[in-house]
Amino acid sequence: MDKIFAQIQNVVDRYDELNELLADPDVASDSGKYTRYAKELGEITPIVENYRRYQQLTNEINDDKELLNDKEMASLAKKELSELEPEQSELSEKLRVLMIPKDPNDDKNIIMEIRGAVGGDEANLFAGDLLNMYAHYAQSQNWSFEIVDQTVGEAGGFKEAVINISGENVYSKLKFESGAHRVQRVPVTETQGRVHTSTATVGVMPEFEDIDTEGLIDPKDVREDVYRSSGAGGQHINKTSSAVRLVHLPTGIKVEMQEQRSQQQNRSKAWQILRSRVYDHFAQENREQYDQQRRTKIGSGDRSERIRTYNFPQNRVTDHRINFTLNKLDKVINGDLEEIIDALIIADQTKRLEEMI
Repeated sequence: MDKIFAQIQNVVDRYDELNELLADPDVASDSGKYTRYAKELGEITPIVENYRRYQQLTNEINDDKELLNDKEMASLAKKELSELEPEQSELSEKLRVLMIPKDPNDDKNIIMEIRGAVGGDEANLFAGDLLNMYAHYAQSQNWSFEIVDQTVGEAGGFKEAVINISGENVYSKLKFESGAHRVQRVPVTETQGRVHTSTATVGVMPEFEDIDTEGLIDPKDVREDVYRSSGAGGQHINKTSSAVRLVHLPTGIKVEMQEQRSQQQNRSKAWQILRSRVYDHFAQENREQYDQQRRTKIGSGDRSERIRTYNFPQNRVTDHRINFTLNKLDKVINGDLEEIIDALIIADQTKRLEEMI
């Protein structure tokens, strides 16, 4: 804990510095600087407040321990110690967690991509089940859930679906969902009652605005094609060139958007998805170096990595990264993901704390 306390003192020094900066008239007149400093101050204030309470408790505990040798005050000192020491221990653990470096993307909204993988029609149907699972979870969190692009499977479900989920702490809660999800169940088309295994992949990418990706995507590197939409949608879609295709030439990443009614809306959605895909592409390129720096990790975020199995005959769901099993798949598939997500977050925090000590 001494190492962490040394780091906390640096935070306290920065806290004092930020308060001085925010009181500076030159900073107050610069809205950009003021907003940036105020945001940083808000992020570190809980650390400083809890640390100062920890210091206060430490002083009070030391005073009470000295009173244990005083016959008249020993009883009162023991009573106070029985209350103060548990609070100090709780604050110590809380400070450890607060000092874990924050993922800069945790507050961002996300672009989620769900695709049927191995298993044909059953994989597409399972992809549809996953989409519904995340939709119900988003509803429970009061998040916005919008399907911005989709390719429906011939037997139902989705070959591919792209979803925009926005709200509070979306990325921080769903970032561990990236990977291959495996289902074991009897397909509706199975006549002999045999259990089949199929997979669908989930990709979770933080959503970026133009300012976030400044320097990452040069507009000159993006080719735009406009064409007529196809498929369902009525005469408007078929008679106007409202569909938009964007190609990021350096990486070959392509985004096609025709779900919206106007070309402008499709262009906006296509850029939204392109920014996230390009960022994710470069993040994956740097993943190996990142993983070498971290001795342990919850998951690589690679869609080929099998992360979870949904076993319907036994009503069981298992997350393989943390060896966590729940025997209530019926509730999980209907959006009750809180226990799994909390377990993943705690496991990640635990591993990162081990790296800090």
